[in-house]
Amino acid sequence: MKRKEEITLSKILLVDGNSILNRAFYGIRPLTTGKGLPVNALYGMLNILSRALDTVKPDHAAVAFDVSKHTFRHDRYPEYKAGRKPMPEELAIQLPYAKKLVSALGFGLLEKQGHEADDLLGTYSRMAEEAGMEAWVFTGDRDSLQLISDKTKVLLATNKDNLVFDTEEFRKNYGIPPSQFVFVKALMGDSSDNIPGVPGIGEKTALKLIAQFGSLDALYADIENAEAGASAKAKLIAGKQSAYDSLWLATIDRYAPVTVTLEELAYDGMDRGAMYRLLTEFEFVNHLKRFGLTATDGESENGQKNASDNDNGAINTAENAEYGAKTESAPLKAEDAPPIKISGIYDVYGKSKMGHPLAIHICESTLFLSDGERTFQADYPSLTELCEDIASNGRRLIVCDGKALTNTLCRVLRRNVSPDICDDVMLAGYILNPSSHSYDIRSLCTVYLGEEPGHAPEKFPIRLMKLAVILRQRLEESGQSGIYRDIEMPLSAVLSEMERAGFKVDVSGLNAFGDNLSALASEYAERIYMLAGREFNINSPKQLGEVLFEELKLPHGKKTQTGFSTNAEVLEKLRYDYPIVEDILEYRSVTKLKSTYADGLCKAADENGRVHTSFNQTITVTGRLSSTEPNLQNIPVRTELGRELRRFFVPENADYVLIDADYSQIELRLLAHIAGDEGMISGFKSGEDIHRITASQVFGVPISAVTPELRKRAKAVNFGIVYGIGEFSLAQDIGVSRKEAGEYIRSYFAKYPKISEYLTDIVDKAKRDGYVDTVFGRRRYIPELTSPKAMLRAFGERVAMNSPIQGASADIIKLAMIAVKRRLEEEKLDARLILQVHDELIVEARRDCAERAASILREEMESVASLSVPLTVELSVGDSWYACK
Repeated sequence: MKRKEEITLSKILLVDGNSILNRAFYGIRPLTTGKGLPVNALYGMLNILSRALDTVKPDHAAVAFDVSKHTFRHDRYPEYKAGRKPMPEELAIQLPYAKKLVSALGFGLLEKQGHEADDLLGTYSRMAEEAGMEAWVFTGDRDSLQLISDKTKVLLATNKDNLVFDTEEFRKNYGIPPSQFVFVKALMGDSSDNIPGVPGIGEKTALKLIAQFGSLDALYADIENAEAGASAKAKLIAGKQSAYDSLWLATIDRYAPVTVTLEELAYDGMDRGAMYRLLTEFEFVNHLKRFGLTATDGESENGQKNASDNDNGAINTAENAEYGAKTESAPLKAEDAPPIKISGIYDVYGKSKMGHPLAIHICESTLFLSDGERTFQADYPSLTELCEDIASNGRRLIVCDGKALTNTLCRVLRRNVSPDICDDVMLAGYILNPSSHSYDIRSLCTVYLGEEPGHAPEKFPIRLMKLAVILRQRLEESGQSGIYRDIEMPLSAVLSEMERAGFKVDVSGLNAFGDNLSALASEYAERIYMLAGREFNINSPKQLGEVLFEELKLPHGKKTQTGFSTNAEVLEKLRYDYPIVEDILEYRSVTKLKSTYADGLCKAADENGRVHTSFNQTITVTGRLSSTEPNLQNIPVRTELGRELRRFFVPENADYVLIDADYSQIELRLLAHIAGDEGMISGFKSGEDIHRITASQVFGVPISAVTPELRKRAKAVNFGIVYGIGEFSLAQDIGVSRKEAGEYIRSYFAKYPKISEYLTDIVDKAKRDGYVDTVFGRRRYIPELTSPKAMLRAFGERVAMNSPIQGASADIIKLAMIAVKRRLEEEKLDARLILQVHDELIVEARRDCAERAASILREEMESVASLSVPLTVELSVGDSWYACK
């Protein structure tokens, strides 16, 4: 509490809560927690208010909210704010949380039945002025500009930066004092608030008139001398009563009957405990770090943990039955006592109870582990001895990122090791919420345990044990246990082996190819300089833009703050009309091949010439794998020069070959199966080219009369439908009019009616349930479907159409990888999986067993799922990746 004499030196920040919350809601893409709570407005509001606090650095702070739609203004003018759309449900859900959030941030909460938030801002800014304080009103509504005075500033939120309006800045923008702004609104009205104003009088005229007279009274006292045309004067005279009514509606009440004193709005910083609990509930993990909040902050005033941590670090008997943890003795809280030191992993239970899993975490040469009750610490002389103990004891393990653990053990011990991992909380967390992209222990604890384990490694294992139980329950409840147990967990071991195996590259050949690319790039550069009439830095967007759009006067130039845009979209429009643009695009392509691939792959190769990519299992929302460092799934294939790179991906030596197997049109086959369309199913069963069949049916010609161009168009329609393509995009893709594209789509749906029915039904289901799932049960939540923005909703609908198909395709290729690895090992063949690229698998096999390995590859890929259409594989064998295609 601040004394009276201190208040006179203070600053107060007054926030229009409804305005800022609305701005955050419409400005941030849909976000939801793992439990489905919308939080985008809360996320945006937290960021906006944090920045405002940093800007103003107030001694007092409050946020004002509207209480209800009905105010004292409605008593006199019932049409006030009539026609306003109701608050979207997704925003209304967040409103009570927003009030908790601002309170946790340290703001006072202001509400008054019958008055609007603006009235409270006006009242408290007046009270602050009278107390000698400086008031800052933070809002996105220009109505509050009328409050500006020598002691009150308005911080106006805009789509870009916040603008500070004081009396000088206001006059510079509007040409009148802030106190006269309300008269302008009385004349021009406000359609958003349904304030009528004077019909036919706009802002420009209103500002001119108030600048001349200063008030409504002065204007109407001398209307004949108003600097306005006869028509405007007639409108002003006819609308006099409306102007005065509008003045009353637009004037902020600065004497609202409030009871909260300024002293009670003293700002003392955030309530760390309340903020920790809210951010945990909202899953704002980064904000916990940003504000320096830890689980300790989540304790209440009496030192007790919040409700989500009521078991003191142990798991209750029912939940822990699977792992057989003892519960007869009081558990030791890992956070309150040092872990028990042991000599090795055997000593926790001994060999007699090897079936009970341990949750483990490695930190340098120390192993931290938990049996569900207690935590233990095993110190080793070296990391090698630690890894040896884990690799040789045979105990079932609970971990976070089993692939990383396996790779670490193999790297340190320099041999293949397969630890018995029974639970991987990273994978479980990914399946439950594939949109999160953050599955480390801290993030998962925040989301599912309501606590943050900090950075102390001894706390991690007991949290892992708790997480394993909770996440398995959630997977069971969502019907995704099979995805976890049968796909992602076994796939982790497959990917670990593939990463360690790597893919051999011909380093000397790549270096020579890189030299050729450098020479080709120089040729393109010389041609570009000749066409430009001078030399310049082709890689500089600024210099390139000046040459193309200022000196050569090419069309389609888009000026940005840093110069003309020269991105691919702009240049592609000019490619075929201007030779210099064609050469620039080719130059870019060649230099990228040189730097990213020829040079990059040589640098990435190990001493044996093998490149080891990292397969990311938890990145994509559809379930597809991705590849990084280097990305081997993105080797160019669309240009002949790009395809040349595949010549340098080779088997280990002349005794080996590469086997390439690629699913044929798997997404269309899945579409036919899921939709149950008899026409498309029949087409696939016939073994005919589905694109030729589609062309025949859609364009009404015999199959024998289908030209390459018609097949190309039918292919674009087939794959476009999978991705919810519209007539505009299809028209651009195949170079026809929008009307023609629309006719193609309508004809397609007429021939395949079940496809149209499926696309409609799946979108309806997604809107109803909030998610879609694959035939294997993998879920994808689609919060965009509830967005107030039409563009985001349309995106959500396309996602709903495609995700069950793309996700099922990902599930199938993953199941195939697991099955292929198992069969190759069972038959003891000298063959191994080394790469997966979307729907394609590559096996490196010794020549004398390549035929058998190829048969296994085809058998397992084609039989891994039972569909109403056959899964077919295109298979080839060669001495390079290029030769396989």
